[in-house]
Amino acid sequence: MTDTTAPDDQDSAARTGYDPDFLAIHIEVPALDESIRDDAVLWEGAATVPYTHFSLTLSRSRRFARWVAWNIDGASIKRLSRANSNFTDDPRLPDDAQTGNELYANNRLDRGHLARRADLLWGDLPGAKQANKDSFYYTNITPQMDDFNQSSKEGIWGRLENAVFEDVDVDDLRVSVFGGPVFHEDDRIYRGTALPHEYWKLVAFFEGGVLKSRAFLLTQNLDQLRALMDLDEFRVYQITLAELEDRTMLHFPEALHAADAPTTATTRAAEERMPLDSAAGIQW
Repeated sequence: MTDTTAPDDQDSAARTGYDPDFLAIHIEVPALDESIRDDAVLWEGAATVPYTHFSLTLSRSRRFARWVAWNIDGASIKRLSRANSNFTDDPRLPDDAQTGNELYANNRLDRGHLARRADLLWGDLPGAKQANKDSFYYTNITPQMDDFNQSSKEGIWGRLENAVFEDVDVDDLRVSVFGGPVFHEDDRIYRGTALPHEYWKLVAFFEGGVLKSRAFLLTQNLDQLRALMDLDEFRVYQITLAELEDRTMLHFPEALHAADAPTTATTRAAEERMPLDSAAGIQW
C-alpha cells in the first residue's frame, strides 16, 4: 500500500465522507479482498479517502477508484450550477496515483462522475458547495464515451438514483449508494491507461422500515465480456449482491446481503438474463 500525508488543506477537516450511520442501520463501506489490499492508495494510514458526502478507495495500479460510497438526502437537495467547476487532481494524494486530463484531451472520452454530482448537493449551502467542488476531483472520475448515458438503454444507468425516489416510498428520503468500475485484465489500453468497460452500482434504502439493497451492472455481455469502445452495445442488468462481489473482489456488510432479494431474473444463467429496457423494469 502507498501512504501519503495531506498538505495544508483548509477543507480537509470538514470532509467527513460517507456516513455509515446515514440510514437507520449501520452500513460500512465495502472491504477489499485480501488479494487487492496492497493496491490501495492510503491517506493518513487508511484506504478510505473522505470527501464531502462521499468516500472512496483509490487503486494504485489502475489509477481510478475501486469503489465510491455516497449518501443522498433527498429532502435537502440544492440546485447548484456546475459553471466554473474545474476537474483537478486531489492535492492530498500522489499525482501518479490519479488519472488526469492527459487521458481526456482531444478525444471522445468524457470525464464521467462515479458519485453523481447532483446526488451530493444536499445539506446546508456551504456543505453543498463543497460537495460540488469535491465531486470534480479526478479520483471520482472515470472515462466514458460521450454518448455513454444515452447508449445505456435510454439513460437508465444515469437515472438509477432518480428511479428510487420516483418508484419507491423511501423512508425519510434517504439513500446510500455504492458504485465504481470493474477492472479486468483484458481492459483496452489507451494512452497507457486501461479503460474500464464495466461499471456497477448498489443502492440501499429503507421502505416501510425494511432495509433493501439492489445491485446493478452496466456491461456489454454478461457471459463473455469484451473490451470494446462501442458503448452502444452496453446494457444495464439487475444482479445479485453475491455476483457483484465476485466481479469486483469487494466484500459488502452482512446487512446489505440480508437486504438483497434475489429473483428469477437476477439468478438465472447469464445467457438467459435480459437487460433492463426501462427503469420500470427494476425490481425494487
